Amino acid sequence: MRAAYAFRRLLTATLARYLLASVAALAADMASFLALLRLGLDPAPASAAGYAIGILAHWLLSSRAVFGDQVAARGPERTRQKALFVGSALVGLALTTAIVGSGAALGLDPRLAKLAAVGVSFAATWLLRQRVVFA
Repeated sequence: MRAAYAFRRLLTATLARYLLASVAALAADMASFLALLRLGLDPAPASAAGYAIGILAHWLLSSRAVFGDQVAARGPERTRQKALFVGSALVGLALTTAIVGSGAALGLDPRLAKLAAVGVSFAATWLLRQRVVFA
């Protein structure tokens, strides 16, 4: 019973830190996305570029503040972990780009489509990172 409680508490704390890291990465993503839209870039590529900037911010925060004790030591395992992190980000990027591109093609405001994509991408990347990348 204690082990289950400790696990649940650790998961909750990790999820809270991940949520904060995600908010910061999302701020970098959204600021870039909106700036690129303002500069006239089409919604799907602007979304992809913003997401890429968010990926970098998220790795820096996740590897230090969220999963710091689960980051592999320098060397092949760390490289593998970074590759898996990028892979999980690419899943989120594909989801984000598809949702924003589809929304724009349907005539939706790209900012609203981006908000929908945020939720889907968050859930997918959290699961991949918690269960695969930093497992």
